Amino acid sequence: MPIITVSVTGKPDPALSARIAAEVTGLTQQHLRKDPTVTAVAVQYVDPVHWFAGGRSLAEQGMNSFWLDIKVVDGTNTKTEMAAYLEAIFAAFARILGDVHKESYVLVHEVPASAYGYGGVTQEFRFIDQRLTRTAA
Repeated sequence: MPIITVSVTGKPDPALSARIAAEVTGLTQQHLRKDPTVTAVAVQYVDPVHWFAGGRSLAEQGMNSFWLDIKVVDGTNTKTEMAAYLEAIFAAFARILGDVHKESYVLVHEVPASAYGYGGVTQEFRFIDQRLTRTAA
């Protein structure tokens, strides 16, 4: 049930947004074992003249960049899984955007299950409720 925010250089493009959302959702399922049916992705665009890396705009450098921010419940992924995820995300954006600046970032926030959820219910509640349901059955 991660929420993922992706910022990319460029002009808003619905087809590109759909491709980014599909690729990110798939990689999040593959590497972090997150259910794609409860994964949300928001894609934002920044004109490359307003995105700077190394003191110069990406428009000036003729490059693209991305920033991916994802929230997951703490303790649900290993360091190895996260490292593989970061590598796969960077490779995907290199394919999708082309000429990706090395100063492109992925940030995985691990948050407490008691402080994170969707549909008005925390992930901690879901975990406890699932355990109780199994015990009662």
